[in-house]
Parts: sequence; structure tokens; C-alpha cells
Amino acid sequence: MRKHQIENAAYEVATQVRAVEDSIDTTLSEIAELQSRLIRASSIAHAGYGTANPALVELSTALSSMVAARGAIAACHAELADAKGKVPGLRTVGFGDEDCPQTARANLRVVA
Repeated sequence: MRKHQIENAAYEVATQVRAVEDSIDTTLSEIAELQSRLIRASSIAHAGYGTANPALVELSTALSSMVAARGAIAACHAELADAKGKVPGLRTVGFGDEDCPQTARANLRVVA
């Protein structure tokens, strides 16, 4: 029962990390679109070159902050992946061509 609770909690964390990553990428894309539309609107309006510049500077700051947040979330994701191997009940079990962990080996014998 406890192992199931640990696995569920880890799944919820992993799902939320991916949702945050997706959200940050969407926000980065939206900021880039906003910058493009602002420049286009300024051009269409024949506004002075410096008219939209303060807004572009603020958007640039927001973009830089989001890029930094993206890197921090990526680092968080890596730390969580590392921590997974240290939490009982979440350790990876090898299947297929990978070697089995030393603790998972058992003395086997042929039974007829």
C-alpha cells in the first residue's frame, strides 16, 4: 500500500513538472508572438521608432526571466530524476538487455 502511495505521489510530481515545462514553453512562444505583433503594429501605425521601445524592453526582460525559469525547471527535473533513485519504492528496476541491480539477483536453480 505504501509503495503504491509513493508511486502515485511521484507520478503526480512528474506530471506537474511536465505541465510546468509545457506552460513555460507556451509562455515563451506567446511573448515572442507579442513582440512580433507590437513591432508590426508600430510599423503599421508609422509610430516613432522610440514609441514602442519601452514596451519592447519590458517584454525583453520578461522573456529573459522566462528563459531563466525554463533553465531552473530543467535543473529541477534533473534533480528529481536523481532523487528518484534515492527514494525507497521508486528505484529503477532493469529489464531487457540491462544488467539487474546487485540487490535484485537471486540464487536460481533448475527445478524438474
